[in-house]
Amino acid sequence: MRTALIVVDVQNDFCEGGSLAVSGGAAVAAGISEHIEARHGDYDAIVGTLDWHISPGSHFSEEPDFRTSWPVHCVAETEGAETHDDLETDRIEAWFRKGEYEAAYSGFEGVLAPETSTPLGGVEEDPEDADGEEPVSLDDWLRERGIDAVDIVGLAADHCVRATALDAADAGYETRVLLHLSAGVSEETTAEAIQRLEDASVEVVRG
Repeated sequence: MRTALIVVDVQNDFCEGGSLAVSGGAAVAAGISEHIEARHGDYDAIVGTLDWHISPGSHFSEEPDFRTSWPVHCVAETEGAETHDDLETDRIEAWFRKGEYEAAYSGFEGVLAPETSTPLGGVEEDPEDADGEEPVSLDDWLRERGIDAVDIVGLAADHCVRATALDAADAGYETRVLLHLSAGVSEETTAEAIQRLEDASVEVVRG
């Protein structure tokens, strides 16, 4: 079994002080860093996803319902879209950006950021790279490396972590969510997310 760790959206806007802060976000960032330091040898790949919004339409709202519409967050090339300082990124091999022009919750909707860039890099408006090749999806990248199982951590448990895990399971990966290395927007929606994950045969590890 070849296993990857997927670190979902541990960005400033989702941590304390951000525009869409999740309570406990900074602690999740630090906990993931400790997990990677202690357990990186257990993984055949470690990747990260980033909310990366340019003009995502109704995903942003002045009167958000906090289920399908949200305050402005993680705008491309802003401080809010940067990874949190407590997240150690040295062992993260690749970054996948999602949601440039529409809502995107799952990391499997993301595309590989240019290798020459930092996690933020430059805004890529052309869907093809400089060589005219189609962008690389998270699924493509994992399959090229023979990955067949994933552990998923990050923010938020009840939205992007949930969506990423459901897509991973649907794609055939043996999927675990490490709940102690995630945090949700609310107790109600987190409980709903856990039920959906377990119904989809995703293993939810609580600690």
